Amino acid sequence: MMGRLGLVMACLACFGLESARADEAPGRAMARQATADTTPWITTSHADHDILKQNFTSGSEVTKACLTCHNEAGSQVMQTIHWTWRDPDSPEEEKIGKAGLTLNNFCISIHGNEPRCTSCHAGYGWKDKSFDFTDETKIDCLVCHEQTGTYKKFPTMAGLPVDKPKKFGKKTFTPPEWNTVAQSVARPTRKNCGTCHFFGGGGDGVKHGDLDSSLFMPDNALDVHMDAKGKNFDCVRCHTTVAHDIAGRSYRTPAFETRTSLVEDDLTQKISCESCHTATPHQKGSKPNDHTDKVACQTCHIPTFAREKPTKMWWDWSKAGVKKEGKPYVENGPYGKPVYMTKKGDMRWEKQVKPEYFWFNGSIETLTARDTVDPSKEIAVNRPLGDRTDPNARIFPFKVHRARQPMDAQAKNLVIPHLFGKKGSDAYWKTYDWNRAVASGMEHAGLPFSGELAFADTSYVFPITHMVAPKKETVACAECHTREGGRMDAPNLAGFYMPGRDTGGPLEASGWALVLASLVGVVIHGTIRVLARRKG
Repeated sequence: MMGRLGLVMACLACFGLESARADEAPGRAMARQATADTTPWITTSHADHDILKQNFTSGSEVTKACLTCHNEAGSQVMQTIHWTWRDPDSPEEEKIGKAGLTLNNFCISIHGNEPRCTSCHAGYGWKDKSFDFTDETKIDCLVCHEQTGTYKKFPTMAGLPVDKPKKFGKKTFTPPEWNTVAQSVARPTRKNCGTCHFFGGGGDGVKHGDLDSSLFMPDNALDVHMDAKGKNFDCVRCHTTVAHDIAGRSYRTPAFETRTSLVEDDLTQKISCESCHTATPHQKGSKPNDHTDKVACQTCHIPTFAREKPTKMWWDWSKAGVKKEGKPYVENGPYGKPVYMTKKGDMRWEKQVKPEYFWFNGSIETLTARDTVDPSKEIAVNRPLGDRTDPNARIFPFKVHRARQPMDAQAKNLVIPHLFGKKGSDAYWKTYDWNRAVASGMEHAGLPFSGELAFADTSYVFPITHMVAPKKETVACAECHTREGGRMDAPNLAGFYMPGRDTGGPLEASGWALVLASLVGVVIHGTIRVLARRKG
């Protein structure tokens, strides 16, 4: 009996649920109880674990300590896209993903640029091809779990924090207080997720348009779910996580496979709107409920994105390399954002942007640096999959970022430039020589380059799913159901009749025929009544 009691007490001690110990000061016991009462989901105070009180000198040492209790966490993390940077549903030979040969039209690819790009990898030290993806001690537990807000990775050190104070631009990075951050760990908050996802592409709000630092503490007008004074949802509230696998779309892998609500299955993932709101979220019998089989909730409930912070909408790499008095320079424009950089070329930023709309079934197809393209027209570096005949597709809002980026003029494929590197390397930001940079980047990726460089116009889409507006700010019916300039006035949304937008066709003709027939019927009926009354 005592053996079982001892086991129970050991378990409770591990999860922080034991009563105040006899040797514990009353004030500390009260503090522990207060933490348990006010912090949802937390069942242990990591400040109480002796293994986290040792003298840590590196992140890998903290990870080793974490794995002594969370002994399955390492293998779980290594199966996720946050670790592999590869599409989990694509064959190995296709090389889809950041760690593969997939491209974008921002900084284009990580190949040759790893120390800069992997500052947002959930690991330590991915500086080149030699990185060991099987070494669990390279996993960075703290970037997702620490709660002090003081833990920072240095922007050019392959995901490593500094071991002594070091400047980056005007900011000075200092070494973490390893014990403090290790003992603070808890479930991820918006601060943890936003540290990388709000600043992707090299700055605040650059990439997604619906993800930027304004979501750290948003109000109700910006996002009804994350409203800091309202529901205050953290990211993991909707991005359901099982064994460190975080629900969400990645390349061809949709965010969800079935449209199941919690009413139907209380264990379903909460990543879709239908999960909580069901497929008929509006008042019974209302017209909006008739739209949910063809129109995504986001289409009506996110009227604009980049509502507080601007987002980048255009990037012309072909204009990069111009200097003033022999030195690189930056020219700022509206919103205090750069409109020209010697390093990067021309840019355009916008706020309060109306999305573009496409049929979307949850999967996105992406080009790689091996694919042949047609430079005579805008090249879709990625594109949403689905059409109006697809039962899983809905009309969905997107940010479309457009750019002019380098390509191989002879082989007709988009190329990978080596951008970031040390002095003396072939990196473009050191040499401002495109041919050297592209030759180096393609060699790093294991691909050929003809040496004949050109630039192509491209597009890249981002689904808009955040910044859900209050009910009174939703898109008005007339913004879509209108003849000219409406939100649905796009070539990719043609091929079907939409009331108010489209004219002619058998449906409209039959509608007007019914109206005319009704009018004739009313006139005949009225005439008969008048004649009958006179006769009487």
